[in-house]
Amino acid sequence: MLHRFIPGRAAAAFDQDRTLVVVVEMSQSTWLVTGLLPGLERQPLKKLDPDPDHLLTLVRRWCDECRSAGRGIERLVVAYEAGRDGFWLARWLVARGVEAHVIHSSSVAVSRDRRRAKTDRLDAALLLRVLLGWLRGEPGHCSMTATPSIEEEDAKRPTRERENLVGERTRIINRMKASLARLGVRGFNPALRKAADQLGGLRTPEGGAIPPLAMAELRRDIARLRFIEEQIKEIEQQRVARLDEAKPCEERANGMVRLLTRVVGVGVETADMLTHEIFLRDLRDRRAVARYAGLTGSPDESGSRRRERGLSRAGNARVRRGMVQLAWRFLVFQKECDLVLWFRARSADAGGRRRMSLIVGFARKLLIALWRLAMGAEPPEGLKMRPA
Repeated sequence: MLHRFIPGRAAAAFDQDRTLVVVVEMSQSTWLVTGLLPGLERQPLKKLDPDPDHLLTLVRRWCDECRSAGRGIERLVVAYEAGRDGFWLARWLVARGVEAHVIHSSSVAVSRDRRRAKTDRLDAALLLRVLLGWLRGEPGHCSMTATPSIEEEDAKRPTRERENLVGERTRIINRMKASLARLGVRGFNPALRKAADQLGGLRTPEGGAIPPLAMAELRRDIARLRFIEEQIKEIEQQRVARLDEAKPCEERANGMVRLLTRVVGVGVETADMLTHEIFLRDLRDRRAVARYAGLTGSPDESGSRRRERGLSRAGNARVRRGMVQLAWRFLVFQKECDLVLWFRARSADAGGRRRMSLIVGFARKLLIALWRLAMGAEPPEGLKMRPA
């Protein structure tokens, strides 16, 4: 029987006498494995090489020991904390009949001591405790992340790679401008197509040419900049080509991207990012959408004290940054939309700080509206859309 994935609690009933629970504390060089073995007094602690075959062999050996002690093991649960290794181990274990979970790192409560002891052994014991509470269905112990398929993970790569390349392009341009500013040269734009040809004509305030070593560095930076721009262009062309392909496995995602790009002010890059980062996820309601994007508040209440500490920033940073930028863009391209009118009515007499708070609320409302549109609901009143 299939159960709906609920991050905060397990969907299946937990029988401790028939369940082998194993936790893996993962690092780059070793894996520390511990577990709760029904029928055995000891709680084993084993250090392994980072090899999934060794892990599976150990889990099956522990399972045989439990059966030898008279306990019929019917369920194998293996969990580890989300981190550098991602989800490949969870998919690998599931393919071999093991129930695997990935614990959301920020959902595990830790000691607030200023200098608390922290070792792999203590971390593994903590993960085991919170996992047992999650399996029993007790709220507040931890949350699990939904394990994506390899295709879902791969679909996010173009957007994330382009974001990294755009950041690298900005760093190179700023570095070149800083190098020229040290020589007193201003007004040169490295992003221009003819920037390489214009380098030779640059002169310092003293009237001399750019020093040879600095000139060689600038030419290498321009060559690197042109290479990055070619890669960005290649990613964008491949994305457009994928939208034209009729692959059944990508039809839902491509349909969302095409629908979102019909909204005036939303480009292909933003539509692709929103689709693969958030809209394809099985989110319960609008509150879950805003919470995943980190666009909800973080109240601080104690007794009669009531204050707001700003955004929680606990969700997807890419979605949050993209929505705030899109919110400012919407004010220009969607002046007759009800959401824009709501913002302008409340920010008419607002100062700069109040206006920044309102733009976050506007970004949250806009994200929920676009999510509903992608799910098949009617667009907001006054939203301008291009023809299909």
